[in-house]
Amino acid sequence: MTRLSFISIALLATAALATATPAGAQMFAYAPQAQPQVEVVDEEAEIKDVRPELRRTVVDYRGKEAPGTIIVDTPNKFLYYVMGGGQAMRYGIGVGRDGFTWSGVHSVSRKAEWPDWYPPQEMIARQPYLPRMTAGGLGNPLGARAMYIGNTVYRIHGTNAPQTIGRNVSSGCIRMMNEDVIDLYSRVQVGSKVVVLPDSREAKRVPVQELSYAPQVQTPAQRTNALWATIGQRGVY
Repeated sequence: MTRLSFISIALLATAALATATPAGAQMFAYAPQAQPQVEVVDEEAEIKDVRPELRRTVVDYRGKEAPGTIIVDTPNKFLYYVMGGGQAMRYGIGVGRDGFTWSGVHSVSRKAEWPDWYPPQEMIARQPYLPRMTAGGLGNPLGARAMYIGNTVYRIHGTNAPQTIGRNVSSGCIRMMNEDVIDLYSRVQVGSKVVVLPDSREAKRVPVQELSYAPQVQTPAQRTNALWATIGQRGVY
């Protein structure tokens, strides 16, 4: 069969198929589904808000805790992940403000990526202006990752206010830069031991301005974004 004859037969077959299609029938084309958008952490923007000594680094460790243990050094605003071989990864953190620091030994009970945030009732009672739920994402106060501590209301989590790292400013949770909490999250397993050391020094008071929230004609998402734009300036929640 010549090449020209083959092409002629193919064209005739296509025409016949089109003629056989019932009137009113629609041709369907496959359109690939849009992939979910992945949130990207701007590491350079985060780092510029944090003092050099609070940035992630490997340090010598001569303590007794086993590899895989998390140690929260509350007074010095550091979190250590024990790696073994006499070394630990050290991260700068933000800790509880005056009256909200705590100590104890627990374990990681759950892990979550870009978690939604539901303020506990105790926090809502103190700060009724807080949204009852904030969806996971860059604007969420829990940041990129969260590791839940035992049966407590506390977490080790990222933050949308990196300028608060190195300060006594939270309601008891341990804050980390998003790039740091992503790194720690990749190392930690559910069940990992968490040792939170007591704050042996008087916590420095962080001036907290009373915030008021006046509802406006906005969508729920716009209200949440506007509220966090105000709260985020203080980083107190």
